[in-house]
Amino acid sequence: MSRNGSGVKPASKSSIQITFQYQGIRCRENIQLKPTPANLKRVEQQRAAIIHAIDQGTFEYHNHFPDSPRAKFFLTSSGQTEYVEEYLTRWLKSQKPILKASSYEGYRKVVDNLVIPKFGNLLLPQWRRKDVKEWLEGMGCGNKRLANIQSVIRKALSDAVDDELLDINFMTDYCYQRKVQVKEEEDIDPFTIEEQQSILAKCSKSMANQIKFAFWTGVRTSELIALNWGDIDFVRGYIRVRRAMTQASKGQAESTKTASGLREIKILKPTLEALQAQRPHTFLKGDPIFINPGTGQRWTGDQQIRDAWIRILKAAGVRYRWPYQTRHTYASMMVSAGEHPMWVAKQMGHRDWTMIAKIYAKWMPDADENAGHKAEAIFGTGLTNTHSPGKCQGICKSANK
Repeated sequence: MSRNGSGVKPASKSSIQITFQYQGIRCRENIQLKPTPANLKRVEQQRAAIIHAIDQGTFEYHNHFPDSPRAKFFLTSSGQTEYVEEYLTRWLKSQKPILKASSYEGYRKVVDNLVIPKFGNLLLPQWRRKDVKEWLEGMGCGNKRLANIQSVIRKALSDAVDDELLDINFMTDYCYQRKVQVKEEEDIDPFTIEEQQSILAKCSKSMANQIKFAFWTGVRTSELIALNWGDIDFVRGYIRVRRAMTQASKGQAESTKTASGLREIKILKPTLEALQAQRPHTFLKGDPIFINPGTGQRWTGDQQIRDAWIRILKAAGVRYRWPYQTRHTYASMMVSAGEHPMWVAKQMGHRDWTMIAKIYAKWMPDADENAGHKAEAIFGTGLTNTHSPGKCQGICKSANK
């Protein structure tokens, strides 16, 4: 308390200390004002307003002193809120039973490795959109990664609103994006026929069957390693894709990446050749079609395949591209051969064909001079003029006026 009993006194040449009682605790806060007579009087008035608010039961410590450690103490001790780290840790546990293993692992990495280290010491109500925006602006990742991070934050805050821990979700209808230069080409780098041949020549027989199968079906790596012999319908000539297996799922099959990923893929001749060649290796050994040659067991994730893939491409003298490019190779072969984009989309598990047209447009054959003749031959026969040449000339002249 100050000597004159006002509860206000100079603290330094540039600050004034204010003292008051709140919830039985003596509180001292410094206000950054030069201790002139006018400023001391002004702070005395501020203190009087605080005392009145305390008496009325309307005083909120964090509203008057948001940067004070005591503000956090009074909020948490009264049960009004919790720290971002505490909430996100508890929220993450609640998501584990309802998420796929791969999705949960993605959430966990964002929360534990990024969000908590940056914002964990904030109280939940202190977290602001501008804080997130400034943080994301300093990141060196692309917009897709930024969107994934914000998606996790948005979901966590939405649940906090549902639990009445927050009044609003500041990430609703907001997604920060960095302005980027338009790439001349998409990240599509398919393997040529010659490269495919070189790769297959450097594989063991079982591994060659798997890679050939990947080139001619366009399946994702996670889908390929989850395939069983029971998924192959040799009578109808189709492969049923129903499951996926990721590194995060730890050997447990999950549903496919998207609902449209549940699909049937037509068995083309090279695909059938790969399956027939694989029969002696795994058909009588159990469910999985393709196995890790090193362990004799089903692959447990894409990292194992990537390690083998690196060695194979190096031995074949082929420039490295990640295994997912086998999927792009399939799509580019199909569209360059003139297969319908809608059919290709269904084979690959896309919801519609617009993505195929957008991504693989450069491989689509240009229209030739015979374009339109098929429709003309089917639908154009039997059509006759319903008006005389004279009338046609009159109509055309009128239209040209």
